[in-house]
Amino acid sequence: MRLIFLLALLWCSNTACAQKNKEVTMTGNNIFKAAANNDTAAIQRALSDRALLETRDADGRTPLMVATYHHQAAAAQVLISAGANVNAQDNMQDSPFLYAGAEGYADILKMCMAAGADYKVYNRYGGSALIPACERGHIDVISLILADKNFPLNHINRLGWTALLEAVILGQGGATHQQVVKMLIAAGADVNIGDKDGITALQHAKKRGYTAIVAMLQQAGAK
Repeated sequence: MRLIFLLALLWCSNTACAQKNKEVTMTGNNIFKAAANNDTAAIQRALSDRALLETRDADGRTPLMVATYHHQAAAAQVLISAGANVNAQDNMQDSPFLYAGAEGYADILKMCMAAGADYKVYNRYGGSALIPACERGHIDVISLILADKNFPLNHINRLGWTALLEAVILGQGGATHQQVVKMLIAAGADVNIGDKDGITALQHAKKRGYTAIVAMLQQAGAK
């Protein structure tokens, strides 16, 4: 009789444990869905289990990373206010701060900066948030980043490019990228850093026929 009682107790315990795990999994799924859909009320409910704040999906994304991928600023704000890590990187080495910078999500980037974005966390190319922002001409993002004098303005990624080099090499040379170059120069970017082959931003600009950028770089002391 005692053995039957113990077996029954063990079965109940395992069932309760399995049910608990199921509830956590369901809640975890719910918080990712809520983050993607900007459902702040659902996020608040899910965060009754604080461990879910940094839970990961199959791609290594936290709920905040999912909110950032979908550019859901309200969801991101709730998660960041709850203490979500703005530097947590997924399987692609994106973090909320890095991805917001690369995609031009100035609203989320600003939240991440206020929440302690780590400027020494780099993307899969070894680059900062500023470098792809300059390539893509995200003026609002660039302005926010350059306002922080502690940002590593002349950081060089694995391709051997600074933000200035990438703006010239991968940019279009038009009005937007002219503005990017102007902003970088005004912020104190080193105009004479060369790429892996020693080719400077000025030389790249001349090769591409970007006359306006050439003039700006020369005026700033580029060689």
